Amino acid sequence: MTCQTDLFKVDQRLVEQNQRLLQHLNTGHFCSQEINQLLSEILGYKLNPNNEIRLPFHTDYGRNIKIKQNVFINSNVTMVDIGGIQIDDDVIIGPNTTLLTTNYSKDNLSKKPIRIKQNANIGGQVTILPGVTVGENSIVDPGSVVTKKVIDNVEVSGNPAKKINKK
Repeated sequence: MTCQTDLFKVDQRLVEQNQRLLQHLNTGHFCSQEINQLLSEILGYKLNPNNEIRLPFHTDYGRNIKIKQNVFINSNVTMVDIGGIQIDDDVIIGPNTTLLTTNYSKDNLSKKPIRIKQNANIGGQVTILPGVTVGENSIVDPGSVVTKKVIDNVEVSGNPAKKINKK
């Protein structure tokens, strides 16, 4: 049987290292500087100190997440990042949110990147599906499931998320 990570041709050693680091990060007691250091190891680059990522934080790979500046990620966020995730400046992501860049089915295995543009606000318990871009200054209401692109300067809500208000 093939391991799921083999299907995406990722470095299994990095996946295992990431899981060890996440377990250590999510079960220990650290100051913000230590948290940023551990997150930098997971992400593979130095995380900007003006970002705040609350714990616990979950990711399957870690190396395909790019976080710019002034980003706040609340607790218990999961990022399935094999397809790539980019989070631009001044983004807020609420607690218990999931960003999925992969789609599994019996006959199809795909990965598509997610991008959250500058000044977007993602509410708590949101699910963002593969290939989605959330536009600049847009708001995704709590509990929404985002299945397609969110244009700039709008508010979306629901399952599937639909435009409810032009900002």
